[in-house]
Amino acid sequence: MSVETLTFGCRLNTVETEAMRALAALDGRRRIVVNTCAVTEEAGRQARKAIRRAARSDPGAEIVVTGCGAEVETEAYRAMPEVGRLIGNGEKLSPPAWAGQGIGPGAVMEHRAAAPSAVLAMADHTRTFVPVQNGCDHRCTFCVIPFGRGHSRSVEPGAVVEQVARIVEAGGREVVLTGVDLTAYGRELPGEPVGLGGLVRRLLREVPGLPRLRLSSIDSVEVDDALLDAIANERRLMPHLHLSLQAGDDLILKRMKRRHSRAEAIRFCAEARAARPGLVFGADLIAGFPTETEGHFANTLALVEECGLTHLHVFPYSPRPGTPAARMPAVAPQVIRERAARLRQAGDEARIRHLAGQIGARVRVLAERGGSGRAEDFTPVRLPEGVAPGAIVAVAITGHDGKRLIAA
Repeated sequence: MSVETLTFGCRLNTVETEAMRALAALDGRRRIVVNTCAVTEEAGRQARKAIRRAARSDPGAEIVVTGCGAEVETEAYRAMPEVGRLIGNGEKLSPPAWAGQGIGPGAVMEHRAAAPSAVLAMADHTRTFVPVQNGCDHRCTFCVIPFGRGHSRSVEPGAVVEQVARIVEAGGREVVLTGVDLTAYGRELPGEPVGLGGLVRRLLREVPGLPRLRLSSIDSVEVDDALLDAIANERRLMPHLHLSLQAGDDLILKRMKRRHSRAEAIRFCAEARAARPGLVFGADLIAGFPTETEGHFANTLALVEECGLTHLHVFPYSPRPGTPAARMPAVAPQVIRERAARLRQAGDEARIRHLAGQIGARVRVLAERGGSGRAEDFTPVRLPEGVAPGAIVAVAITGHDGKRLIAA
């Protein structure tokens, strides 16, 4: 019997789905595993819509629901007649839970350790995501993810090194370290604090055969000296950082309960770019947070240029029941949509400027399927025919199509 998987949300969910695929198949039953997200209400709606569609298309399969949605919106999924079983987010990688011995949703806050992933490669990906941290101890006023993921916890560094070494032995060319609050890595581990910078340096030292190491989303205020030094000096650490900025106005950042100021975000980008010329930044930004005025929004919009952002993830604010932000005075939905569109437009213009600036350059690209790949700074590149997926090639950039560079 086969197992089908449906994944919503973050990269951490993506790699956890790969690990669950094998666990779900252990007893030979036909299953559809739905790994849900709870970051927005829309994520939950999309997951429930997909569950109903899956039940209609394969009525004989058991539908198993897990992920942050299973923790945050437990009753909504439990009430669905299509759902055969709920597995708690903290136990979804545990064999006993798949054997029917799990506790179910509601116990994620009790988990205090993060187990290493056994995934060596990922379906339809040429890079491998390696979860090194889970959970979050912060309480941003708009976010429910700490209640879906539990407390911050880290994978022991030796186990991370061992997994990355196995990935390289299996042919992996690029590893992406990922987590819910990645820059919180190592704080709760016993002994001398390691930190994300220390982990990066150890990985690159002890796994010399790894060509490319990349970081997923980081919180700039948590970047320590060791990580900044690695960004500056480790050539195999890719020159692309995705920042969890969320807003560019100090009052809105305070109401979000973020831990950085506008000036600190701008200063970090300047310092990091000075340490590593050519460094490219992406960022998460929220449009229309409660109480946001046009002046507040203008400060966020200006952050695109002041931080030199290139790859934007724009989120129209969506209230999550039970969060402090959901009780704040709301911005009108049409205003939220309009501001999100303006942010995306600014992101499009920044991306096009970046693409135009690469014409004539020679860049190294990790080839993916479908004739495209990613440059070291994460810019997508359309490759000539005949480049095998997984190959790292140096190519000349001759143009762009507004979204990707074009290589000769």
